[in-house]
Amino acid sequence: MAEKYFIGIDGGTQSTKIVMYDTNGKVVCEGKENVKPLRLAPPDIVEHPDDDLWDTLKIAGKRMMAAFKGDIKKIAGIGVGSIRCCRVLLKKDGTLSAPVINWQDGRTARAYEHVIPETAYVTSTAGYLIHRLTGCFNDAASNYFGQWPIDYRTWRWSENKAEIQKYTIPREMLFNIFMPGTVVGSVTQAASEATGLPEGLPVVCTTSDKPVEALGAGLLDDKQALVSLGTYIALMIMGQDMPVNPQTFWPVMSSIPERIIYEGYGIRRGMWTVSWFRDLLGETPAKKAANLKVSTEALLDREATELVPAGSDGLMTVLDWLANPWEPYKRGIMIGFMAHMSYPWIYRSILEGIAYTLKNNFDAMMAELGKSVDSLIITGGGSNSDLFMQIFADVFGLPVQRNVINSTASVGAAVNTAVATGAYPSYEEAVRRMVRIRDTFTPKPENRAVYEKRNALVYRHITGYTDEILKKSFGVLREEQKSDASLKSWSPT
Repeated sequence: MAEKYFIGIDGGTQSTKIVMYDTNGKVVCEGKENVKPLRLAPPDIVEHPDDDLWDTLKIAGKRMMAAFKGDIKKIAGIGVGSIRCCRVLLKKDGTLSAPVINWQDGRTARAYEHVIPETAYVTSTAGYLIHRLTGCFNDAASNYFGQWPIDYRTWRWSENKAEIQKYTIPREMLFNIFMPGTVVGSVTQAASEATGLPEGLPVVCTTSDKPVEALGAGLLDDKQALVSLGTYIALMIMGQDMPVNPQTFWPVMSSIPERIIYEGYGIRRGMWTVSWFRDLLGETPAKKAANLKVSTEALLDREATELVPAGSDGLMTVLDWLANPWEPYKRGIMIGFMAHMSYPWIYRSILEGIAYTLKNNFDAMMAELGKSVDSLIITGGGSNSDLFMQIFADVFGLPVQRNVINSTASVGAAVNTAVATGAYPSYEEAVRRMVRIRDTFTPKPENRAVYEKRNALVYRHITGYTDEILKKSFGVLREEQKSDASLKSWSPT
């Protein structure tokens, strides 16, 4: 095969990454730029400031192209992936009419509200970025997960009047949608000047971050499951049929046309909680890590491995640092402290809490589906941790695979692009050539026994006891907030 290059955009909650791959899935060059801190406002506003998603893409694109030393004519195309479940409001000319609404914002769980008169389009983050690159109002059907009038069976906009009325977004406010892996435009001169990407380069629509990660991880059948470790931690297996009224999972459109992914309940602010704890520790571990010439994460891994046994001596963490909209009373919990415990115990307990939670959600989904899997793939930055990989193997009781490239959203976008531009005849062939396994962790029987017993007897029952007291606490908090608001609004006049 003639040498070709494929670019994958991985737009995330924390950064925008653009990576160029060759036909064997090896990184040629890349660029990255962190997004700005999200704007948070009560009661549930979470927005991206300014035009941050596009601005960071411009910077990352120029950095990647500055590092490219090859023949530009060999770049076949660019696949656009970005954060899912966000909402982007555009004026008629395609510019923002309001800040991009992040997936953590409460408004994304509600039907669209027509409160900004100049808004002409409501789209996804990927749709917006495709528009900025191409000038077209095109997107992948698979990017519309959540509060959108999309028909999952036809991969088209719904024509059901009740469905359209339910989500309050008329057809004229929606982009044209296509199957993932479709060329939907080309880079304009203006976009080329802004991003450094070659003018005329074909632009391919892919799928929002989690399904495109699944493709980039090599998830092609229902014999493997995937855990994507990100700000939102997702749990996925490939499906075939559209389920009717599922209880423990939901179907989402895959990055492979007309294929479905079954996604079990995940963890909101999952790896964010790990970062939160690391930052909460302050300078002491960071200075210790610097003296040892390792990262803070590597130091935490080392100490949690050497000092803390499987099960963390009974310390357990419930990962509800961001409650679901339908469970606003939920809060993060750490239970089981003893005097000898310090930060390595807390750190390991957080990792174990993530694995316990996903295992219980996974078991519920698989029981409903009547399925089982042979192994687990772990992706995301957290998979760099040997400790975390071993915990997953021990908690799930399955071999756990780690790929050479663990940030797989850009790989999936590149795979979509490789198939769309004809470099490979099928997704199976593209994945076989472009996705490479790094190593596999197998369960340790002694750890497996500890985790299985603690989970069955204790962990999975914790919230059954704590939810009731949290509901009472939430009620008291609401009353205090109402009282505080009434005092602030009072004046002697």
